[in-house]
Amino acid sequence: MQHLTGTAATLYEEIRGLPIVSPHGHCAPEWFATDDPFPDPATLLVVPDHYVFRMLYSQGVSLADLGVGTPGRGADPRAIFRLFARHWPLFLGTPSRFWMNYVLTETLGIETPLSEETADEIYDRIAEKLDDPAFRPRALFDQFGIEVLATTDGALDDLAHHQVIADSDWNGRVIPTFRPDSVLDPSDPDFTKNLGRLAMRTGEDVSSFDGFLAALRARRAFFKAMGATATDHAIETVHTEWLDDPEGVYQRLRKGMGSDDDARAFYGHMLIEMAQMSVEDGLVMQIHGGSRRNTNTAVMDQFGRDKGADIPIAVDWVRGLEPLLNRVGNTPDFTLILFTLDETTYARELAPMAGHWPCLRIGPPWWFHDSPAGIARYFDQVVETAGYYNLAGFNDDTRAFLSIPARHDLWRRGVAVHLAGQVARGAFDLSDARMLAPLLATDLARNTYRLDR
Repeated sequence: MQHLTGTAATLYEEIRGLPIVSPHGHCAPEWFATDDPFPDPATLLVVPDHYVFRMLYSQGVSLADLGVGTPGRGADPRAIFRLFARHWPLFLGTPSRFWMNYVLTETLGIETPLSEETADEIYDRIAEKLDDPAFRPRALFDQFGIEVLATTDGALDDLAHHQVIADSDWNGRVIPTFRPDSVLDPSDPDFTKNLGRLAMRTGEDVSSFDGFLAALRARRAFFKAMGATATDHAIETVHTEWLDDPEGVYQRLRKGMGSDDDARAFYGHMLIEMAQMSVEDGLVMQIHGGSRRNTNTAVMDQFGRDKGADIPIAVDWVRGLEPLLNRVGNTPDFTLILFTLDETTYARELAPMAGHWPCLRIGPPWWFHDSPAGIARYFDQVVETAGYYNLAGFNDDTRAFLSIPARHDLWRRGVAVHLAGQVARGAFDLSDARMLAPLLATDLARNTYRLDR
């Protein structure tokens, strides 16, 4: 755990207990709809966490033995947890080590250090706690002090679990986020099938481009009615372009006859269409760029998508977003949050862009950079040019529900260290730092994602 002293410790104590605002993440709404107990320690802490299993895989541990993907079904949870504990030293120096230690000690109250020798003891103690109603999803949500938690949901999702939550007598605020990539990106192998499903879901005729746009507007309106405040797009390279006549390209792609150039142009056009729809309906737009996904074809073929082989790549934000920004970037009340895995763009591109375009906000350090050093690099590279008010605050972006308080705690420690350094350098005084600390911890996220409207 990051040890704080002096001004940093003072600032941290003032923000550590603030509510958790989680405006972007990947927790399953089903957990809060059913409020069923979590199944077992391994399924909760190891199997779904790609931060954990990608490190183990890098050292030769079989994903099947970890219960990851189809081949691992039926794997013994206790054996999985033992395997994880045996390799616990691999995580030294990583944020995963901090998060897991926090979960074990702070959330689960386990003081025994994790090791191969203590694996069974800790497993049994966690399993016992998971049988306690105090450790069910809704109770933990309340215990964690979560003010709002946004899930990420496909454009074709019926949001049935969100409806169950809304109809319940529980007051926890769990909202959806509209992710339409499966019906926007022609490189998706199920793109044409997804168009058919979109037509069935909305009742719109998607045989024309106008009908396709009408279906997307209907889906966005449904998500917004269910509480959504944002959309999200996960893209590898950042490319936008405006097509004067998208109908022809759409027809070729709809019939499975489009070229790679058609696919690139169409998705680039649709990002601008999504931005224009955000101007219309007020949904905040997010772009997560710079990740080449599923790069290990053998793992992809055997275990499926999203199994830890997504790798950062270089991104050209300036040229990539120029057509979009010149079309809607000056429009009042449009917000576009940019997340990158390419840290080289922070000072060179994102900070200058956010320091000019009224619509832009810079998302927090993401994925590989959500760490003490990554947070420090982020502040050092963006603040001088973009300031603090052009940042989007923090979101945990996780599937690992129990790690949410740990991730926010790590961010708040990073905020305190950064602000204390600014005070020590004479950039501003302690009263300014005290004003900025809660802004960075909670208020920027609330405001940027329009969660207070």
